[in-house]
Amino acid sequence: MNHSAAQSAGAPSRRRGLALIPILIAVAAVAYLLDVLSKALVVANLEYGRPVSVIGDFLTFALTRNSGAAFSMATGYTWILTFVALVVVLGIVRYANRLGSLGWVIGLGLVLGGALGNLTDRMFRSPGPFRGHVVDFIQVGDWWPTFNLADSAVVCGAVLLVLLTLLGYDYDGTRTGWAARRRKDAADDESEDLDA
Repeated sequence: MNHSAAQSAGAPSRRRGLALIPILIAVAAVAYLLDVLSKALVVANLEYGRPVSVIGDFLTFALTRNSGAAFSMATGYTWILTFVALVVVLGIVRYANRLGSLGWVIGLGLVLGGALGNLTDRMFRSPGPFRGHVVDFIQVGDWWPTFNLADSAVVCGAVLLVLLTLLGYDYDGTRTGWAARRRKDAADDESEDLDA
């Protein structure tokens, strides 16, 4: 394929990537705002050591501060987690115009919004910038670590991206494996219907 053909082939995917950026921003903004607002409400209305039952013993809201990653992992590595979150945010922003898949846009939007939510805590909450503790408050039973909406957004986004990858839906809109076979089967069925 010559250079001009390669450029014309890449142009539609780049235009699609640019068209999907507003959706990425909207998903990230919703995830971010829900996280920030929920934390503000929790900090204003809950006291440490006084959990509030939402659904019996299954779901409670209990205010905690977390110096670690999602679900209280890697406590004591706050500055490293802050750096990782910054890299994730910058990476998503840097490559956003290459996205051609709506599923990937939604997944990365959730990861971006969640990462920004917890990054805001790390930057602006005590004990200080890059070392701030994240507000967690959602407790499911007594067998799962306390988490927040940002953690949920990151995990749901990551699970969606893994599923898309396993099914063959690539970030740029191309399809491989199962997704490519499914598309071919649908095209063959449509061709048979037209022939009939």
